[in-house]
Amino acid sequence: MSEPQILRQAEFDQKVKSYWTWQPVFVFILLIVTVPIAIIYAIIARFFIDKYLENLSCTLTERTLDIKKGILNKTESTIPLEKITDLQLFQGPIMRHFGLHGFKVETAGQSSPTGGSLVNIVGIIDTKAFRKAVLDQRDRVASGVAPTNAQPSPSQPPAAPETTELLTEIRDSLHRIERGLAEQ
Repeated sequence: MSEPQILRQAEFDQKVKSYWTWQPVFVFILLIVTVPIAIIYAIIARFFIDKYLENLSCTLTERTLDIKKGILNKTESTIPLEKITDLQLFQGPIMRHFGLHGFKVETAGQSSPTGGSLVNIVGIIDTKAFRKAVLDQRDRVASGVAPTNAQPSPSQPPAAPETTELLTEIRDSLHRIERGLAEQ
Protein backbone atom coordinates (compact mmCIF):
# COMPACT_ATOMS: atom_id res chain seq x y z
CA MET A 1 0.00 0.00 0.00
CA SER A 2 1.42 3.38 -0.97
CA GLU A 3 1.88 6.30 1.38
CA PRO A 4 -1.00 8.80 1.33
CA GLN A 5 -0.27 12.04 -0.47
CA ILE A 6 0.33 14.97 1.89
CA LEU A 7 -1.83 17.91 0.85
CA ARG A 8 -0.84 20.32 3.61
CA GLN A 9 1.57 20.26 6.54
CA ALA A 10 0.79 22.64 9.43
CA GLU A 11 3.53 25.01 10.53
CA PHE A 12 3.49 26.31 14.08
CA ASP A 13 3.98 29.95 15.06
CA GLN A 14 6.92 30.50 17.42
CA LYS A 15 4.69 32.80 19.52
CA VAL A 16 3.01 29.63 20.78
CA LYS A 17 6.07 29.10 23.03
CA SER A 18 5.38 32.38 24.82
CA TYR A 19 1.69 31.55 25.06
CA TRP A 20 2.35 28.13 26.59
CA THR A 21 4.83 29.72 29.01
CA TRP A 22 2.83 32.73 30.17
CA GLN A 23 -0.73 31.39 30.25
CA PRO A 24 -0.05 28.98 33.19
CA VAL A 25 2.15 31.58 34.91
CA PHE A 26 -0.74 34.06 34.75
CA VAL A 27 -3.11 31.48 36.29
CA PHE A 28 -0.60 30.57 39.02
CA ILE A 29 -0.15 34.24 39.91
CA LEU A 30 -3.92 34.79 40.08
CA LEU A 31 -4.17 31.99 42.63
CA ILE A 32 -1.62 33.86 44.82
CA VAL A 33 -0.57 30.81 46.91
CA THR A 34 0.91 29.21 43.78
CA VAL A 35 3.27 32.13 42.97
CA PRO A 36 6.34 30.00 43.87
CA ILE A 37 5.11 27.35 41.42
CA ALA A 38 4.75 30.07 38.78
CA ILE A 39 8.40 31.05 39.21
CA ILE A 40 9.60 27.44 38.95
CA TYR A 41 7.34 26.80 35.95
CA ALA A 42 8.61 29.92 34.13
CA ILE A 43 12.20 28.73 34.59
CA ILE A 44 11.79 25.15 33.31
CA ALA A 45 8.87 25.56 30.89
CA ARG A 46 10.90 26.55 27.81
CA PHE A 47 12.78 23.25 27.76
CA PHE A 48 9.61 21.18 27.82
CA ILE A 49 7.77 23.45 25.41
CA ASP A 50 10.62 23.15 22.88
CA LYS A 51 10.50 19.34 23.20
CA TYR A 52 6.71 19.34 22.85
CA LEU A 53 6.87 21.57 19.76
CA GLU A 54 9.46 19.25 18.18
CA ASN A 55 7.01 16.35 18.51
CA LEU A 56 3.93 18.30 17.39
CA SER A 57 2.68 17.88 13.84
CA CYS A 58 -0.61 18.21 12.01
CA THR A 59 -0.81 16.82 8.48
CA LEU A 60 -3.67 16.85 6.01
CA THR A 61 -3.59 13.91 3.61
CA GLU A 62 -6.00 12.83 0.90
CA ARG A 63 -8.30 11.04 3.35
CA THR A 64 -7.11 11.81 6.89
CA LEU A 65 -5.98 14.46 9.33
CA ASP A 66 -2.90 13.08 11.12
CA ILE A 67 -1.93 14.65 14.44
CA LYS A 68 1.13 13.71 16.49
CA LYS A 69 2.04 15.23 19.84
CA GLY A 70 3.50 14.57 23.26
CA ILE A 71 6.78 14.27 25.13
CA LEU A 72 6.48 11.31 27.50
CA ASN A 73 3.03 10.14 26.43
CA LYS A 74 3.15 10.46 22.68
CA THR A 75 -0.15 10.25 20.85
CA GLU A 76 -0.81 9.82 17.17
CA SER A 77 -4.33 10.47 15.97
CA THR A 78 -5.46 9.59 12.48
CA ILE A 79 -8.86 11.13 11.93
CA PRO A 80 -10.69 10.11 8.74
CA LEU A 81 -11.93 13.24 6.99
CA GLU A 82 -15.39 11.77 6.44
CA LYS A 83 -15.78 11.46 10.25
CA ILE A 84 -14.98 15.14 10.92
CA THR A 85 -18.15 17.06 11.68
CA ASP A 86 -16.51 20.40 12.52
CA LEU A 87 -13.24 22.17 13.12
CA GLN A 88 -14.18 24.78 15.69
CA LEU A 89 -11.91 27.84 15.87
CA PHE A 90 -11.25 29.31 19.31
CA GLN A 91 -9.24 32.20 20.72
CA GLY A 92 -9.08 33.23 24.36
CA PRO A 93 -7.88 36.60 25.64
CA ILE A 94 -4.28 35.46 26.19
CA MET A 95 -4.22 33.79 22.75
CA ARG A 96 -5.60 37.02 21.26
CA HIS A 97 -2.74 38.96 22.91
CA PHE A 98 -0.20 36.67 21.22
CA GLY A 99 -2.12 36.65 17.90
CA LEU A 100 -2.81 32.91 18.03
CA HIS A 101 -5.81 30.77 17.15
CA GLY A 102 -6.65 27.18 17.94
CA PHE A 103 -9.07 24.67 16.58
CA LYS A 104 -10.90 21.71 18.00
CA VAL A 105 -11.56 18.65 15.86
CA GLU A 106 -15.03 17.28 16.43
CA THR A 107 -16.04 13.96 14.89
CA ALA A 108 -19.07 11.78 14.45
CA GLY A 109 -19.00 9.06 17.10
CA GLN A 110 -16.50 11.01 19.16
CA SER A 111 -14.61 9.02 21.79
CA SER A 112 -12.88 11.68 23.84
CA PRO A 113 -12.55 10.64 27.51
CA THR A 114 -13.53 14.15 28.67
CA GLY A 115 -16.54 14.32 26.40
CA GLY A 116 -15.14 17.42 24.67
CA SER A 117 -13.46 17.68 21.33
CA LEU A 118 -11.30 14.85 20.04
CA VAL A 119 -8.17 16.97 19.45
CA ASN A 120 -7.18 20.58 20.25
CA ILE A 121 -4.40 22.28 18.29
CA VAL A 122 -3.06 25.74 19.13
CA GLY A 123 -0.60 27.88 17.21
CA ILE A 124 -0.88 26.80 13.58
CA ILE A 125 0.22 29.59 11.26
CA ASP A 126 -2.84 30.83 9.34
CA THR A 127 -5.22 28.59 11.27
CA LYS A 128 -8.24 29.78 9.28
CA ALA A 129 -6.67 28.75 5.94
CA PHE A 130 -5.63 25.35 7.36
CA ARG A 131 -9.15 24.81 8.71
CA LYS A 132 -10.63 25.74 5.33
CA ALA A 133 -8.26 23.32 3.55
CA VAL A 134 -9.31 20.47 5.86
CA LEU A 135 -13.03 21.19 5.46
CA ASP A 136 -12.69 21.58 1.67
CA GLN A 137 -10.85 18.26 1.42
CA ARG A 138 -13.46 16.64 3.68
CA ASP A 139 -16.17 17.84 1.29
CA ARG A 140 -14.21 16.51 -1.71
CA VAL A 141 -13.87 13.11 -0.04
CA ALA A 142 -17.58 13.07 0.81
CA SER A 143 -18.56 13.91 -2.77
CA GLY A 144 -16.07 11.43 -4.27
CA VAL A 145 -14.01 14.10 -6.05
CA ALA A 146 -10.25 13.53 -6.29
CA PRO A 147 -8.04 15.75 -4.11
CA THR A 148 -6.81 18.97 -5.71
CA ASN A 149 -3.11 18.05 -5.67
CA ALA A 150 -3.54 14.35 -6.40
CA GLN A 151 -1.98 12.83 -9.47
CA PRO A 152 -3.36 9.57 -10.83
CA SER A 153 -1.20 6.68 -9.77
CA PRO A 154 0.49 5.00 -12.74
CA SER A 155 0.84 1.77 -10.74
CA GLN A 156 -2.93 1.30 -10.59
CA PRO A 157 -4.51 0.64 -13.97
CA PRO A 158 -8.13 1.70 -14.52
CA ALA A 159 -10.73 -0.83 -13.40
CA ALA A 160 -11.86 -3.31 -16.02
CA PRO A 161 -15.58 -3.29 -16.96
CA GLU A 162 -15.99 -6.71 -15.32
CA THR A 163 -14.59 -5.35 -12.06
CA THR A 164 -16.91 -2.36 -12.16
CA GLU A 165 -19.89 -4.63 -12.83
CA LEU A 166 -18.91 -6.95 -9.96
CA LEU A 167 -18.52 -4.03 -7.56
CA THR A 168 -21.92 -2.68 -8.61
CA GLU A 169 -23.50 -6.07 -7.89
CA ILE A 170 -21.81 -6.20 -4.48
CA ARG A 171 -23.04 -2.68 -3.68
CA ASP A 172 -26.60 -3.57 -4.67
CA SER A 173 -26.45 -6.74 -2.56
CA LEU A 174 -25.28 -4.74 0.45
CA HIS A 175 -28.15 -2.29 -0.03
CA ARG A 176 -30.62 -5.18 -0.06
CA ILE A 177 -29.07 -6.65 3.09
CA GLU A 178 -29.21 -3.26 4.86
CA ARG A 179 -32.86 -2.81 3.89
CA GLY A 180 -33.65 -6.34 5.14
CA LEU A 181 -31.93 -5.64 8.47
CA ALA A 182 -33.71 -2.31 8.83
CA GLU A 183 -37.09 -3.99 8.34
CA GLN A 184 -36.44 -6.53 11.12
